[in-house]
Amino acid sequence: MTLIEITNLNVRYGSKPVLQNMNLSLADGEIVTIVGPNGSGKTTLFKAIIGTAPISTGKVKLRSNLKIGYVPQQLIIDQSLPITVERFLKVAQKTNANALEKALNLVGVEDILKFQMSNLSGGELQRVLLARALIGEPDVLLLDEATRGLDQPGVATFYRKVDDIRKNTDCAVLMISHDLHVVMSASDRVICLNGHICCEGAPDSVASSPEYKALFGSDVDGTFALYRHHHDHSHHSDN
Repeated sequence: MTLIEITNLNVRYGSKPVLQNMNLSLADGEIVTIVGPNGSGKTTLFKAIIGTAPISTGKVKLRSNLKIGYVPQQLIIDQSLPITVERFLKVAQKTNANALEKALNLVGVEDILKFQMSNLSGGELQRVLLARALIGEPDVLLLDEATRGLDQPGVATFYRKVDDIRKNTDCAVLMISHDLHVVMSASDRVICLNGHICCEGAPDSVASSPEYKALFGSDVDGTFALYRHHHDHSHHSDN
């Protein structure tokens, strides 16, 4: 079933076109990654989906009663405001204790529940934000460069976690990423964006396309192949 259907979307800020002729669909349980240079309209696309971008023409259609979980690029924690991880998550919980328990188990933050939010490492904070997004039992997760600031092992761990979540909840995932070499093997489909869709398809076909190489350089294939080999090896050893 289609969760999100975007048709001929155009977004402008003043006279500046940011997105042109965007067509995109997201199906149940699918992991789709958006890649593109800075200023290519990636975050604007997310804003169009959640209803905060100035759409000039075109349409964003969400399945009725679609529940969206959103993980922002970063969250600025007020150092002077003491709040534990547990309290931060319970504020989002409303009354569904089961949903909170499930989110904690899926993401694995039980060990840091008593920590102060302001003392978390980048990886810990991302896990907490992911758990918070899952409490609402979303049909789709929007991840906006959710691995910003993490080191390479942290990034790989995060994407494995996203794949686990998809397997356990059948939640679709639409994510913006700059982790080109890592994200490829974590995605069913990759969309290369630069104000418009330059290329899209299976990770292999996008990585070898001239449009992708024009945006990101021609050295990506080797690193991609190397990472994929490592990922496949580590993935099998996890099972």
